[in-house]
Amino acid sequence: MNTRIAIVAGAGGGLGKATVLSLYTAGLTVVAVDRTEANLKDLPATIHREIADATDPAAAAPLLERVVATAGAPDVLVNTIGAHAFGGFETVRPQALSALMDVNVGAALWLTQAVAPYMRRKGAGVIVHTGARPGVEAAAGAAAYGITKAALAHLGRVLDRELRPHGIRVNVILPELIATAANQAVLPAHLLARAATPEAVADVITSLVRDATAPDDRVLIPLYDD
Repeated sequence: MNTRIAIVAGAGGGLGKATVLSLYTAGLTVVAVDRTEANLKDLPATIHREIADATDPAAAAPLLERVVATAGAPDVLVNTIGAHAFGGFETVRPQALSALMDVNVGAALWLTQAVAPYMRRKGAGVIVHTGARPGVEAAAGAAAYGITKAALAHLGRVLDRELRPHGIRVNVILPELIATAANQAVLPAHLLARAATPEAVADVITSLVRDATAPDDRVLIPLYDD
């Protein structure tokens, strides 16, 4: 039986690395994608590596061509790319909002556009994008972040509606907060108290993609306790 092939974008970050290792342990062939080779140096040597900036609209299609040439047509795409910004609505500036949209929404759209043709030809596929709770529940103090994550949540619904007839399922996970090293360096302890570990979130992602035919009508997957 052929091994399923998974692309993990943002593989150099805390959640990305955890997801690469979780999927690899589950038996998938994993292609780790990040902007620099240095970000991927700690991964096992048997993990495929590709260097690309997925926020660049021109980068996604050539990336997929390289993945197909070296590893094969993908069955799974996991997008862990994301950026955060603090500040209320009065602090939002056009350039900053545009940059955040490029990361939090643009990468998801360009990667999905690039991977979808290969999954359509297979008649199956799973796509998971990393959203956030502020994208579905309004919160003060991070207006631009919430706006862009809300756009990603809606994009996930649109993608699932358009791709589900082709056998491709799209999910957007909604963690409240992830205790990555980057977050631990800048966030206070009281916020991190309820944060999920990258490994726990990665295990949820793996459970979503393990069976490409698993019936699941929920596009948005909350990963927090009320």
